[in-house]
Amino acid sequence: MSRFLEKVVVITGAGSGIGAASAKRFASEGASVVLVGRTREKLETTLHALPKGEHLIAPCDVSDSVQVKQLAELVEQTYGRVDVLVNNAGSVVQGKIHEVAVEDWKKLMGADLDGVFHCVHYFMPSLLKTQGNVVNTSSVSGLGGDWGMSVYNAAKGGVTNFTRALAMDYGADGVRVNAICPGFTLTDLTEDMKDNQELLNKFYDRIPLQRAGQAEDIASAIAFIASDDARYITGVNLPVDGGLTASNGQPKQA
Repeated sequence: MSRFLEKVVVITGAGSGIGAASAKRFASEGASVVLVGRTREKLETTLHALPKGEHLIAPCDVSDSVQVKQLAELVEQTYGRVDVLVNNAGSVVQGKIHEVAVEDWKKLMGADLDGVFHCVHYFMPSLLKTQGNVVNTSSVSGLGGDWGMSVYNAAKGGVTNFTRALAMDYGADGVRVNAICPGFTLTDLTEDMKDNQELLNKFYDRIPLQRAGQAEDIASAIAFIASDDARYITGVNLPVDGGLTASNGQPKQA
């Protein structure tokens, strides 16, 4: 497929996991990909895995509005356009709220929520010109609560509703805004869980497809919803979770 031929796709958090898998998917379909992340070495690893093309490494901390403004200017100078913005950068904080340090709250909000705002704010003028679209990485944790993850829930809940509101504001201008909501996915953020079979089984017991997601599963959904195949879809927070959110929460009885 070549759904993104001559398109420019900006992906934050592109150094690993879902971001790296998304970069590979978009590049394989013809896109020029801007790889955004805090660590140049990780971005270079992703770049080396891409098909040849006019790709760009752009180290940037999306929680810093000045850096994001400079990033948007760099992309405009380099390509003169942006067609897809994938807001994927993020982190996780666990613990009950009285146990969480104030600085940990601020750090997570900076990456997971402020970063989405900064990128949309500075890239929207380009997206308006191309009638492009935004794909935010939210989470099933942005659709419902988790035990011991209220900070993460707050951030992802913000992304979920921000997505809806942006879709309403920019639909008449031809700009679509959607979010992907992954369930349990094997990435760097869940690396410490992959050898804990007892814990994995607890997850699998709740997931109808009986397995964890792979980064490539999420990347496929991101590429679809960013493509013209989804041209009449906007304001959607799409669970990509193996059926997890199909449940009403009652325990399996057989």
